[in-house]
Amino acid sequence: MSDDTGTTGDATDRVRAHVFVSGRVQGVFYRANTRDAARERGVDGWVRNLDDGRVEAVFEGSRDAVEELVEWCHTGSPSALVEDVAVEHGEPDGEEGFTIRR
Repeated sequence: MSDDTGTTGDATDRVRAHVFVSGRVQGVFYRANTRDAARERGVDGWVRNLDDGRVEAVFEGSRDAVEELVEWCHTGSPSALVEDVAVEHGEPDGEEGFTIRR
């Protein structure tokens, strides 16, 4: 009996959250803290600043880890002042790793 390469079962258990965070969230290490928080939870995806002052992120992983990270976004980095977190759920796209996009 040989194991499959990769993670069997995880793909069907994965969820995706597309998040938009508004408030004082740029210039306060929000992206770096998001990356660190995602990696600690084993969540894949990316985060970036938007021209309108918001931060946009995509999280893919287990339901519990993604939901925990979305909750984390309501506070974010210690210097952030989060006003709103809007979340859109969808089908995972197969994100791997977690990066900061510029």
